[in-house]
Amino acid sequence: MSWVEGLIPHVKALHLGFLAVWVAGLFALPRMLARHDRVIVQAEFAQIRRATHYGYVWVITPAAILAISTGSALIFMRDVFTVWIFAKLILVAGLVGVHAWVGHTIVAVAETEGQHEPPEPLVPTIAVLCLVIAILSLVLAKPELDELPMPSWLLTPLGRQLPFDIPSR
Repeated sequence: MSWVEGLIPHVKALHLGFLAVWVAGLFALPRMLARHDRVIVQAEFAQIRRATHYGYVWVITPAAILAISTGSALIFMRDVFTVWIFAKLILVAGLVGVHAWVGHTIVAVAETEGQHEPPEPLVPTIAVLCLVIAILSLVLAKPELDELPMPSWLLTPLGRQLPFDIPSR
């Protein structure tokens, strides 16, 4: 057993921990945003605003970066370059999209006080839930996706030149 193989369980545990914090934040922040109500007292609004901002900037975003980093490291450590891992990465990109939308919404609520109505938390919660279930299904099942029907133009080189010059060294 090499030293890299000995690190795999530790990196995987870190990955799962960071992922749990990130996904928990993606579930919690839309609910917190929904509490940005114009009828509450200004002090309560400021408290909720600070909690969503600091939670996003200091907890959720670092957890997302570390989850993606440790997951990327695991791909290379385990040499997992199969079709299902690429499908998983597409779904992770969906989580990143939800993450960016939540950040945009936090900024919009803060900078346009009274003008931006925070969305209902149901839609982002369903989106995150669907993405997480799909990711878990791929990771746990590791399906053979090599036989997916693909158009022929994706499977065979066309012999064309790139639309730009390749610099020589």
